[in-house]
Amino acid sequence: MIYVDTSVVLAYLLAEDRTPPDSFWEKELISSRLIEYEVWNRLHSRRLEATHGEAARALLNRIAFLELAPPVLVRALEPFPVPVRTLDALHLASLHFLSERDPSVVLATYDERMAAAARKLKFRVTTP
Repeated sequence: MIYVDTSVVLAYLLAEDRTPPDSFWEKELISSRLIEYEVWNRLHSRRLEATHGEAARALLNRIAFLELAPPVLVRALEPFPVPVRTLDALHLASLHFLSERDPSVVLATYDERMAAAARKLKFRVTTP
């Protein structure tokens, strides 16, 4: 199972220099419901919803969502081994929740701060 960080989805949608191959989206993918809000917020801020909205919906439909349930929110309130941004704390707490149920979960991210924090927490990290 692969936990998808927002940086990966946005890289693909916005055709950035680093982007996952099409085959990446055929794997078992999961993320916090938060990713949906982050993606749409970024598209709206760049006024890209008309040109990228359909692709965003299709891509998000390939990802299973983990809700921000109480155990996730409780973990997000606890300290992390390195300073993290608020949304990253919620993603890391979601990853923690999943890893307790499936230790093989891997974080896919292009965000170096997120990757560093995840590694400090002993999560496996990949750059697709």
